[in-house]
Parts: sequence; C-alpha cells; structure tokens
Amino acid sequence: MRLPRDVSGRHLAKRLSALGYAVTRQKGSHMRLTTSQNGEHHITVPDHDALRIGTLRSILDEVAAHFDMTRDELAEQLFESR
Repeated sequence: MRLPRDVSGRHLAKRLSALGYAVTRQKGSHMRLTTSQNGEHHITVPDHDALRIGTLRSILDEVAAHFDMTRDELAEQLFESR
C-alpha cells in the first residue's frame, strides 16, 4: 500500500489510538505514545504538520513489528477509512 504523504503527527497519534496507544508525555515537538496491548510498547512521534515519509515508514515498521504484522497490513488498518 502506498503511504499517505500528508499525515501529521497528531493525526497519526489519533489513528494509533485504535491500537491502544495514548500520549503519555510530550516534550517540545515530540510525543511519547504508549500501549499495553501485546505487552508494553513505547514510540516517539514528532508533532509536525506533515511527517516525512521515511519517519512515517519507520514508526509504522516499529508498530507493525510489535503487533506481529506487516507494514502494509498496518497501513491498511490505519488509513483505509481516511
């Protein structure tokens, strides 16, 4: 699946809430998201208007690995109903 090019950090955090992620802290322009599903997992998401595609890909790779799925499966789940 082709990743969207206009995803903001806030929008991604909102989409990741479907997987149990919640913002646990923010320092400057970076948010720390944590989930307890499938064991505890933390990720850092920049609070930028549009995430760079490499940054988005890296975040999705981390989340997909935690939930034992591919990046494409995760992207479909998160962005199919945009």
